[in-house]
Order: sequence, then structure tokens, then C-alpha cells
Amino acid sequence: MENREIFAAITTLPPVFVRLDGRAFHRLTECLGLEKPFDEFFHKAMVMACTSLVSESGLNPDFAYTFSDEISLYFSKLPFGGRVEKIDSVSASYAASSLTLAFGGTTLLSMDARVIPATPEFAVEYMINRQSEAWRNHINAYCQQALIEEGMNPREAAEQLRGLPSKELHEMMHVRGFNLSETPAWQRRGTLVFKKLTEKEGFNPVTQEAVVVERSAVTTEGDLPLFTTPDGREFLKRLFSGM
Repeated sequence: MENREIFAAITTLPPVFVRLDGRAFHRLTECLGLEKPFDEFFHKAMVMACTSLVSESGLNPDFAYTFSDEISLYFSKLPFGGRVEKIDSVSASYAASSLTLAFGGTTLLSMDARVIPATPEFAVEYMINRQSEAWRNHINAYCQQALIEEGMNPREAAEQLRGLPSKELHEMMHVRGFNLSETPAWQRRGTLVFKKLTEKEGFNPVTQEAVVVERSAVTTEGDLPLFTTPDGREFLKRLFSGM
């Protein structure tokens, strides 16, 4: 019977990213009365899900990066022998369960997942790409909400913004007296949940001496550098080396 399971035997090698996306999350705005264009409660729930994925899921990703309804997990070591189908299904189901609990269990959620093989060089470019997408999502969200508040329906607003470059969208908000560069950093650049090695003083009962030991602690960073800058690339370099 097992030989009839489609794609069940496909495996991959690390490093990889697993990107999770919310399915039909626009319903949450109405169900939970979320603020537009960004809701801090929703964002905190996403960060909680990331923290749980990194520290409690048993999947053991190195870090999670999130913006909007998207989560990217990075793995330098893979669970389940690298079986793509199982990595996808468990990651998506665990993330959706975590978010359902974070939102009080009142709304059922689902997420999809895909595995993206990486190299050290591609991993850096992937993170730059996702942060750039966070910025584009941020600009579009504010512009669309502004047009809706001025009388357009969501479809008309989306059509009005379609194809416009970031510079024009930024200017659109500027003439309305709103500076997009002054919005919270997590809206513009996303949030990172990662494992960070810290030193802690301990005591060796055998030698009766004080010792310094390394511990891995899960850390959240919501004020990230711009990854395209030298400082941002250096941050990513340290991130991929385990900070």
C-alpha cells in the first residue's frame, strides 16, 4: 500500500527554508475585529507561533522570520530524514495549531508550506528578498487602506495600485501627510525569532570551580537592520553562523 503514496519518498538535503503562508487569513480581520492595515495583536500571535516552532515543535529550525501572514523557517539540519512531504505537513499543521490557540481557538486556521533548497549564498539573498517583500507588502497595505477610507472598495483600490512602483506609492502617502518610513520596524522589515548562544556562569561540583558555560536561548528581534546594507549583510552572516 505504501508504494501508492504519491511523493512520500521525496527527500532533500540541508540547508533549506520552509515558507509557510496563511490560507484565507483575510477572514480574520472580520472574525476578530483586527485593525487595518496592521494589527499588533495579530503580529504578536505570529511571533508566538514562530517562537513555538523554534523552541517547542521538535522541528528544530535555526530561526523563523515573519511578516504579514508569512513565516520562513531556516534549517541547517533536517527532521524526518529530510522527507519533504512530512516537513511540509508537520510545519504547516503545527504553525496553524499554534496560531489557532494564540487567537483563542475561536477561528479555525490553515497554512500551506513549501520547501526551498538553499546554499549559503542563496540563503542570504532569500532573506533579502523576503524583507524586500515585507516592505512592498507594508507600502501596499497602507496605500490600499488609504484609498478605501477615501471611498474606494477593496477591489477598486487594488486595481488603482496595481503595477505602481514603490517610489510612487511612498509619494502617494507622503502627499496625504503620512511618512511610511516612520511606521513600526516590524511592519517595514519583519521580525526574527532565533537561537542565540549566551554565556552563563555556573559551578562545577567536581572541580569546585566557577565555570562559564554556553546556553542557547530563543530571542526575538523586531528592530532588524536593512538586509541590503553592509550592516544588514553582516547581521545575516552572524545569523547563519549561529550568532
